[in-house]
Amino acid sequence: MGNTSANDADFMRQARSAFAVTVEGLRTALDALGEDHLAAVSGLAAAVARAWAQGGKLLVCGNGGSAADSQHIAAELVGRFLAERPGYPALALTTNTSTLTAVGNDYGFDHIFARQVQALGSPGDVLLVISTSGNSRNCIEAVKAARERGLAVHGFLGGDGGKLLPLVDGALVAPSAHTPRIQEIHITMGHLLCQILETAAQQDAG
Repeated sequence: MGNTSANDADFMRQARSAFAVTVEGLRTALDALGEDHLAAVSGLAAAVARAWAQGGKLLVCGNGGSAADSQHIAAELVGRFLAERPGYPALALTTNTSTLTAVGNDYGFDHIFARQVQALGSPGDVLLVISTSGNSRNCIEAVKAARERGLAVHGFLGGDGGKLLPLVDGALVAPSAHTPRIQEIHITMGHLLCQILETAAQQDAG
């Protein structure tokens, strides 16, 4: 089986090196976050708070790691983030495999989110699209459907914002060209969004 101790030591060196690269890359990207990025998150929080005040909800979608982020953000809001409080109405459009495969089979993968926005979205709701490239076709179609239904639309994007950037009301564009760093910034900002919303709701209740 080989020298286990040597293998363990090699894995440890690789882990330390990879962690150092990750931390440095994330620090560089976070240092590049400016007021406009924070304004994008606060603008999204304000839009969601308005929707909730009017009986609306937040819909979230994305692919791959961004699908996981969609579910993560929705879970923090429906469950809890830091404080005990009522559940907030948030729904990830990435979780129902029967819907995803039925729509994908009947209409094509580009429409798996748009069809759900048509079915579940209401005027005054908010759609958050998460795309590390900014070019995810099914997210673009979801934005089109949201516009037709009267939803506000925001984005967590990467790169230069891609085709989605001019289509949304506001966007956080993670300042990195590396998908792992973009995803790490997205979920960091997702946590910030949850904390802002939770804090604001507690203040209103108090």
